[in-house]
Amino acid sequence: MNKKTLTNSETLTIGLMLFALFLGAGNLIFPPYLGQLAGEQLLPAITGFLLTGVGLPLLGILAIAKAGGDLQSIAGRVHPVFGIVFTMIVYLAIGPFFGIPRTATVAFEIGTAPFLSAEMSSSFWSLLLFTLIFFVITVLFALNPTKLVDRIGKILTPILIVVIGFLAVKSFLTPMGPIGAPVGNYDTEAFFESFLQGYLTMDAIAALVFGIVIIQSIRAKGVEDKNTILKTTAYAGFIAAAGLSLVYLSLSYIGATSVEAIGMQDNGGEVIALASRVLYGEIGGIILAAAITFACLTTSIGLVSATAQFFNKIFPQLPYVAYVFVFAGFSTIIANVGLTQLIAISLPVLLAIYPLAIVLVILSFFDHSFYRKSYVYIIPLVLTGVISVFDALKSTGFEFNAITQIFSYLPFYEQGIGWLVPAIIGTLVGIVIARTNHKR
Repeated sequence: MNKKTLTNSETLTIGLMLFALFLGAGNLIFPPYLGQLAGEQLLPAITGFLLTGVGLPLLGILAIAKAGGDLQSIAGRVHPVFGIVFTMIVYLAIGPFFGIPRTATVAFEIGTAPFLSAEMSSSFWSLLLFTLIFFVITVLFALNPTKLVDRIGKILTPILIVVIGFLAVKSFLTPMGPIGAPVGNYDTEAFFESFLQGYLTMDAIAALVFGIVIIQSIRAKGVEDKNTILKTTAYAGFIAAAGLSLVYLSLSYIGATSVEAIGMQDNGGEVIALASRVLYGEIGGIILAAAITFACLTTSIGLVSATAQFFNKIFPQLPYVAYVFVFAGFSTIIANVGLTQLIAISLPVLLAIYPLAIVLVILSFFDHSFYRKSYVYIIPLVLTGVISVFDALKSTGFEFNAITQIFSYLPFYEQGIGWLVPAIIGTLVGIVIARTNHKR
């Protein structure tokens, strides 16, 4: 017999699962670095970061639930071919090409390498052995996705919350120092700088991947009614959003108050690594290692499971289990390229597809107002895509001075979101056309 609703305990478990899936390596690394750079401009900076790091992922989860748990069904409103191609690109980007390998590499470089000798930490074999163990554990959890909620929500998430809580509470009780001065663009553009930093977490597009995991987890508990699934997803989403917000606020505060104690660092990994030792001594390094490892592991499990489910649906010739092994094995190979190379390669891809995902998700919430006409999706997505793909190419070193000069007239282009106004205008034009044609 189908259940009409879930209990509060079951909903909380799903919310904690979603929180754990989102809380990956980038989520723990970027906020402390943002805090150091933003300094006294921490409030506008963390506001911008929360918009892309929490707000957009929440919208993405709700959009997937509203559509029935499938990114392809949303993207397919543009065109069936676009639906398949864009969805595959998103899953591959957040999955085996960038997202999944990054979880293992970050877990090694911050959670394990500091405890090894210099020779061992730089050895190819150390990283290879770690990634093999990491992805074996990932496979064991991902092989049975119906138990993912219980295993992550009831076991891994509480551990993760505890280890992060130790750092956060100590930093508030005994701050390392005063909040420093803002650095570089954070002095005048703190909001926009941190808004773009939220891209690097990949959570807005991860939400489009995790949506199917959440929907299937709810259905596995006997809930089939679409409205009930949407409502349960919303509750779980707000639980995850609240958890992420607290973590980001805490970690950014740690970064903002750390400059006097540890100096300015080159990345958030170094910030949180050094800060943890100032706060807790050697035990701080152990706490950090546990937090990073659990965060990366839970994200890896969710990404492998979701990606395998999607490709099993598109290409059912291979069973789900086979895809789990294929993506985990491929991710093991890519992870051994190294973290620096992974980030360098992934940035242009994120600059290209992130704005498209944002526009697609937002349009899906009110497409009834333009009768779900495909051209109302196409117009703003084309305008957005032209600018975002150009920004991606520019980030790789290509010089297009003439085009850059033209685009520089766009509002917010210098702030990195020049696609925003063209997308809004394109949407309004499409809605006017749709409503005009509907009245005829």
